[in-house]
Amino acid sequence: MEKLPVALDTDALRSFVTGIELGSFALAARRLCRSTSAVSAQLRKLEQQCGTTLVTKQGRGLALTPGGELLLSYARRLLALNDEALLAVKGELLQGEISLGMQEDFGETLMPEILGQFSRQHPGLRLTAHVARNKALAEGIARGELDLALAWQPETLPAGACLLKQLELQWISHPMLDLSAYLNGSAPLPLVVFDAPCLMRSRAIAALDRANIAWRIAFTSRSLSGIWAAVSAGLGVTVRTRLGMPASLMPLPALTLPSPGSLGVALLKADNRASPPLTQLSDVVKKAVQNSI
Repeated sequence: MEKLPVALDTDALRSFVTGIELGSFALAARRLCRSTSAVSAQLRKLEQQCGTTLVTKQGRGLALTPGGELLLSYARRLLALNDEALLAVKGELLQGEISLGMQEDFGETLMPEILGQFSRQHPGLRLTAHVARNKALAEGIARGELDLALAWQPETLPAGACLLKQLELQWISHPMLDLSAYLNGSAPLPLVVFDAPCLMRSRAIAALDRANIAWRIAFTSRSLSGIWAAVSAGLGVTVRTRLGMPASLMPLPALTLPSPGSLGVALLKADNRASPPLTQLSDVVKKAVQNSI
């Protein structure tokens, strides 16, 4: 008789994925309302089924083995398909229309993941996406043209918005750009920045002014691609996070220039709008931010 393949337990897979995403199986147990021993037993069961160790300790955290890394990719796909199937069978696929906005830095890194997952799970839901700068996103939310917007944290967080994560800002330049003349004060530091108003432009200028470092605006752009192109051409340095940074560029070593600090990632929501589609999309966006950046 032909031996049937082993069926992986979806509950065990969910515990495995959640533990890796949270960096702790104790936290996963709390999130999934299970005991830590139960989650540990599920992990051992998965390792027995797969015939390999999936996770090892790395300091205080967890590290995936090659087998664990491979299983994680399949586990996420299996769980997404499982959840989609349940929604379809129960007739709970969402209907309607949602408009989502994203700051340019998040467009390439998060947009495909969020739109792909949500659209596959809810084919009856019309999801439109807009990539724009912070000011335009905030105005779109205020006018009711956008339901949700993923943006850099504004100076004043509006009602209904939530702060998802803090990211370190970096001075970024091309490796071939010689900064010696600017660092010894013999020439003003050339900056590549967005047109004003811009949170990161303001942070860069404020940090330099506090340190009494001379600067000049060498290049301005209305698009993030223009910023990266100018820095790649060696026209100056910029302040961004590492999100979407071209491989040809590099963050400057710490203490080369004064720290511009950190900047939060915020989810903005239109007033008085609450629905199952919005709630689910908000959850997908939050999870994508936590896992991907």
